[in-house]
Amino acid sequence: MHVPPELLYTKTHEWAKRDPQEIVVGITAHAQEELRDVVFVELPKVGKVVKPGEPAAVIESVKAAFDIYAPVSGTISRVNDAVAKAPQLVNQDCYSKGWLFAITPSVPEDVSRLLSPDEYTKQIQTATH
Repeated sequence: MHVPPELLYTKTHEWAKRDPQEIVVGITAHAQEELRDVVFVELPKVGKVVKPGEPAAVIESVKAAFDIYAPVSGTISRVNDAVAKAPQLVNQDCYSKGWLFAITPSVPEDVSRLLSPDEYTKQIQTATH
C-alpha cells in the first residue's frame, strides 16, 4: 500500500498536503482501492467554511456513496474541477491529479492532530488483519 511520506492523514482515509497558504486534500490509495470504480465526485463550493471531521465532498463509486471529510478547520479555497469532469482520476492518480479540494486553514494547530505516515500505515494494517 502506497503511503507517501510527505503527507499527513486522517482516520477516515483522507490525505492532507501542507502548502504555504493551504492544505490540499484527497483520498488515500487505500480508500480508492476500497471504493473501486469512482463514477461521480461532488466537490464543495469555494468559500464554504469547514471544521475537522465535517463532510466536505462526496465520492460515488459503482458500490456506494461516501462522504469525504475536512481534515482541518478553514475555508475551501479551490477545488479540482478536473475530477468533477473525470472522476476516474481519483482511481488513476489519487495523490496527484486526483486531489479534491484545498482549504485555507483557520486553526493552524488542527494539522498537529493528523496522522503521520507511520501512524496511518499502522491503522490500515490493523484494519486489514
